[in-house]
Amino acid sequence: MTVNRYKEWSAHEYRKGRRMVAVTLWGVVFWILIPFFIVVGSSFIDPRLHLPKFFYGWSNTILAWVLIVTGWLFASWTVKVQFSFGKRTPIPLMATQELVVKRPHTYCRNPMTPGTTPFYFGFAIWTGSLSGLGLSLIYPVVMLVYIKLIEEKELEQRFGVEYLEYKRRTPFLLPRFRN
Repeated sequence: MTVNRYKEWSAHEYRKGRRMVAVTLWGVVFWILIPFFIVVGSSFIDPRLHLPKFFYGWSNTILAWVLIVTGWLFASWTVKVQFSFGKRTPIPLMATQELVVKRPHTYCRNPMTPGTTPFYFGFAIWTGSLSGLGLSLIYPVVMLVYIKLIEEKELEQRFGVEYLEYKRRTPFLLPRFRN
C-alpha cells in the first residue's frame, strides 16, 4: 500500500452514516475481538509454554479495570474528536479531512495508541497471563510501524507545513498533559 493510495482515499467524501458504520465495525474489532484474542489466545499459549500465572487476588482485577476503563475512555475520546472535528474516522481508509489538533491530539500525535495499549494490557493483567502481555503488545507495535512508515508521510503530503509544525510541537506517542 503506497502513501499515495492513502492520500486518494482521504480525499473521498463519506456520508456520516457510512462513517458511523465503519466506526462501529472497527469498534467491534478493537473493543471486542482483540481483547477476546488476548484472553483466549493466552489461555492456549500459557499451558503449552508452561508459563506461570501472576495473580494477586483483587489487585489484578482492580489494576486491570483501571487500565481497561482509562484506556477505553482515552481511545474513545480520540475517535469522537476525529469523527466530529476531523469529519472522518481514525480508520486510514476514511482518514480525517482536516488536521485534528484538538485535545487529545494536543497531548500526543497518536492518542489512539496510548489509549488502546493500556486497554489491552488490562485484559492480560486481568487474566494474569504472561503470554497475554505479549499478545497485548502486538497491536501497539504494528501501529507504531504503520504510523512511522506510512501515516506520517501521508500526513506530511496532505497537510504540508501545518502538519510539520504540529509534529514539531507535539510528542509522537507519550502524552504530555501540560501546555
